[in-house]
Formats: sequence, structure tokens, C-alpha cells
Amino acid sequence: MALLCLAGCAGCAAGEPAHPGAGSSVRPSAGTATATSGWHGTVPKVSRPRPSFTLVDTSGRSFDFARQTAGRATLLFFGYTNCPDVCPTTMADIAAARQLVSTDVGSALTVVFVTTDPGRDTAGVLRTWLNQFDSSFVGLTGSPEQIDAAQQAVGVPLAQAQQAPGGQYTVAHAAQVAAYGVDDIQRVLYFASSTVADYAADLPRLLAAS
Repeated sequence: MALLCLAGCAGCAAGEPAHPGAGSSVRPSAGTATATSGWHGTVPKVSRPRPSFTLVDTSGRSFDFARQTAGRATLLFFGYTNCPDVCPTTMADIAAARQLVSTDVGSALTVVFVTTDPGRDTAGVLRTWLNQFDSSFVGLTGSPEQIDAAQQAVGVPLAQAQQAPGGQYTVAHAAQVAAYGVDDIQRVLYFASSTVADYAADLPRLLAAS
């Protein structure tokens, strides 16, 4: 899919800019929706069904994504807790958008974050990090092979570790949030330039998608 891009947590290799702000306030819409679609993200050219993969949540329980999110408006993102920009700002934006919409809409939304750095992102680290944004966010981990399989099921590029100074490493990973409607179809993608207002405008529509 031409719209997919890989972020080294400093922007997107396919031309998608790094997130411009801290992600906690409502900014003007990025204007990525078309007049015919009405969505405020990017509508994929190919409609993918909700993917099937199984990982482990932060409580140590098996989490079957397709089964446990079926029929729910769902936002899915792959990233890691040591990411310096795209990951925390994206999760902060989603958390802020959830606060802007009605309680009924916010409570009907499932947000799933899959780590692309299972070596460092233990269940405890992942849970603590997600709680900074919203304690309802689901965190998933697994073996590198399981996480690769999940990315393949979603149709995003596989994350890749990249060496950094001092013996550390960063992780280049898919920069988009995949949004699934209650009809279990991927309806829209949100990239790093998407705003709180973009998410908030689309969440009620995800609940009505058919």
C-alpha cells in the first residue's frame, strides 16, 4: 500500500512529517479528508478486514485482537515506549480526543498499542507508559516473531531496530494509526500530522461505520 510509511521516531520516510507539537491541545484539522469521504484521516485504497493475531496483554493474558475487539470502534498503533516523538504524541492526541467526545462515544472506543520493542517494553513498562495517557488503553507484547506476524496481518511494514550512539538503538516502525469501524473494516489511517480534532471528528463515525 503506497500510503504506508516507516518512522524512525523522527518523522516518516515516505514524506509524512514528524508530529509538530506536544499533542495535548486541539489544533486545526490537517485537511487530509476528501470532500467525498468525509473522514479526517487518509482513506485507504484497499479496505482491509479487522486483522487476526494473538499477543499478550499487560496482565499476562492472551489477547486475540480480532475476537476481543470485534464489533467495536478500534484504533491500532505499533510503536515503543522509548520513542522520543511520534509514539507519545500520537497516544496523547488519541487520549485528548477521547476526552472531547461524548462519554458514550469515548467508552465505546478501544485503543490498542502493540510494542515493536518487546526486549525493553516489558508488561510493567508498557502498562506504566500507557497509563500516562489513558489507563483504558490496551498494551500488547509478544515474541519478535509474533509481533512481526501481527504487523503482517495489519499490512504495515515490519519494524526494524537501528543502532544509535552509545550502544543504544531506536526502532523504525509504521507511523500510522489504523482505525476499524463497528463493521470490522479498516476505514481510515491517521499519520503523525493528524490532530486531536481529526480524531474527535471521526470517532462518532467509526461507531456508525457500515
